[in-house]
Amino acid sequence: MIQDNASDVRFESPEVASVFDQYPEEIRPRLLFLRDLIFETAAETDGVGALQETLKWGEPSYLTAETKSGSTVRIGWKEKKDHYAIYFKCTTDLIPTFRSKYPTTFKYEGTRAITFNLEDDIPAEELRDCISLALTYHQRKNRR
Repeated sequence: MIQDNASDVRFESPEVASVFDQYPEEIRPRLLFLRDLIFETAAETDGVGALQETLKWGEPSYLTAETKSGSTVRIGWKEKKDHYAIYFKCTTDLIPTFRSKYPTTFKYEGTRAITFNLEDDIPAEELRDCISLALTYHQRKNRR
């Protein structure tokens, strides 16, 4: 579901709501879609627990503060770029893992992001898998 307006969405943090409200109208619904996907995936993934939504580097970020099961997931758009992205901690092996599983499904930015152009159809199931892997990163890492 793509939202048209951040004011229709419930935010715990007024600072996060303000950031969403400041995104251009062609970007906002796409980032709200990613936000919904992150929360839905967290709710459906065992061991993740409630997410904390906050700002990191001025961008909406999602932490597994309750369980510490995973790595931070962040979403954003850069004004000087023609895409928006979902970011992962670059010192993890998450992006290499995603590249291995989905070599042609996504566009990657180094070891830190999956990027989307405005006209892209987002492969939601594959992205859910990537989000789930990020949100359970520490669980898996601690089992190795």
